[in-house]
Amino acid sequence: MDKGRVAAFTDAVVAIVLTIMVLEFKTPEEPTFAALASEWSYLVAYLISFLFIGVAWYNHHYMFALTKRVTKSLYWVNNLWILVMAMLPVSTAWAGRFIMDVQPELFYFIIFTFWTLAYAALSYTVMRVNRKRHPEIARKIQCMPAYRIHANVWFWLVWVIVLGLIFVWPPISLLFTLGELILMAVRTSDDSDKLF
Repeated sequence: MDKGRVAAFTDAVVAIVLTIMVLEFKTPEEPTFAALASEWSYLVAYLISFLFIGVAWYNHHYMFALTKRVTKSLYWVNNLWILVMAMLPVSTAWAGRFIMDVQPELFYFIIFTFWTLAYAALSYTVMRVNRKRHPEIARKIQCMPAYRIHANVWFWLVWVIVLGLIFVWPPISLLFTLGELILMAVRTSDDSDKLF
């Protein structure tokens, strides 16, 4: 399967997701900064989700630049990953509008969790596809900071704590997402900007 076509399809879905998210941001009814400030919670959720997609796309691009082939299983795991990402506009809009309410923030956290699991499955599938003929690629994927973060037991212990804290202070879901994304954005593979 042509990996360029799969990457292009993924890029198109990512662009659509970003477009839908920005369309959810409502223009203030009045020409004042106070009216704009009244939308602060959606703006915060939007910025976090925008970073979410930007970091995800960067790491996805790295993996697809490395892989030598795209199998049927890799194609379908990639589709699962973009399916979960396509839920971001809904979860972002709901969490942004009701930032202090448990259920919208819990839904955002659930989408984030499904995205994390789908991304881990995608990384693993890219590794598995390349392991036999190109073990150096499999090693590079395994050494990706994004892969190691999600494979780390401490990440999942903090995840459990945050899950409980959502019921006490709901915005913790957005803060946890932001923290993990900053970590993934800052800690990238050394050669991630050298591939072509």
